[in-house]
Amino acid sequence: PAAPFDEKYVLSSTGALALEKVPKKMVVVGGGVIGLELGSVWARLGSEVTIVEFMPTILANMDEDVVRAMKKMIKRLGIKVYGNSRFEGFDRKGVKLSVSCSNADGPFEIPCNALLVAVGRRANSQNLNLEGLGIEVSANGKIPVNPSFQTAVSNVYAVGDVIEGPMLAHKAEEEAVACVENIAGIPGHVNYEAIPNVVYTWPEVASVGKTVQECKELGLKVKVGKFPFTANGRAKASGETEGFVKTIADSETDRLIGVHIVGANASELIAEVAIAFEYKASAEDIARSVHAHPTMSEAIKESCLAVDKRTINM
Repeated sequence: PAAPFDEKYVLSSTGALALEKVPKKMVVVGGGVIGLELGSVWARLGSEVTIVEFMPTILANMDEDVVRAMKKMIKRLGIKVYGNSRFEGFDRKGVKLSVSCSNADGPFEIPCNALLVAVGRRANSQNLNLEGLGIEVSANGKIPVNPSFQTAVSNVYAVGDVIEGPMLAHKAEEEAVACVENIAGIPGHVNYEAIPNVVYTWPEVASVGKTVQECKELGLKVKVGKFPFTANGRAKASGETEGFVKTIADSETDRLIGVHIVGANASELIAEVAIAFEYKASAEDIARSVHAHPTMSEAIKESCLAVDKRTINM
C-alpha cells in the first residue's frame, strides 16, 4: 500500500519489462525470485541496483548452497542488498525518488530513479462474483478446492494461481489438464512433489523437491552429493562453468528427495529430475543411466554418484 504502481516510477514486474530506458538507479523491494530476476536484468543493462529484503537473506526458502551462489552472482553484478530491512515508503521529486527504509541500525534513505515492488503476488480472485455463487475465499484470496479441483459449488472448478500452491505457469497448466480429465470422468492428478521451480537469473537456478534444511526440520535422514560445473567438459567448452548440481537422497532407501541446480540452462536440465521424481527414482537410478558426453546433464549423473562418494570425472 505504501507504493501504489504507476508503472513509470513505481513498477510492478509488468512495468519493469516496459521501461523505455535504463534507470540510473533502481531500488527493488523484495529479494525473492522476481526481485532477483528483474533486478539482475537491469543491473546487467547498466542500472545501479539495490535490493531491500525483509528476511535475513535473499531467496529465503531455497537451498543454502543455492543462496550462497546467488549472493556471488549479485555481488559480481554490483547489486547491493539490505537484509533484515523494512521498506517504509518513498518520496518523489520530479524524476528522482527517495526510498525510506529501516533496520536494526535505524532509518535510512536510498535515492533512485525507479522503484520495483517485488514482494510476492496474491490471487486475483476479486470481481468474480464468488460470494454470489456461494464460494468462500480464504484470507489470502485463494479458493478452496478438493483433490479434483472442485469448489464448494459442485459445478465450479478452480486451478492455478487462485488456489493454494506455488504461482507457476506450468503448475497451473497441469492442474487445468487434470481438472478437465476429472470433469470428463478420467482420473487426473498433479504430483506436487515433482514440480520444478526455476529462477531465470544468469546463471539460472532450478530445483525439484526439498532442501537440506527442510529435511532436517522433518527429521529425514539424508545423504548429499554435489558436483561442480567446473569439472564438466561441456561447461568448460562453453565457458559456462559457474554453478553445480546438488542431489539429496534418503540415506536408507536412496530415493531422491531434492535436486538443486545452479548453472547455465538449469531450467532445461531440471526436466530430467522432474521425470525421475515422477517415477520415484533413486540416486543410483540416475547414476547408472547413460548420459551423452559431452553434455551439461552429465553433472546430474555425477552428483547422484557423489551421493555415495563415487564420482568419476571430478
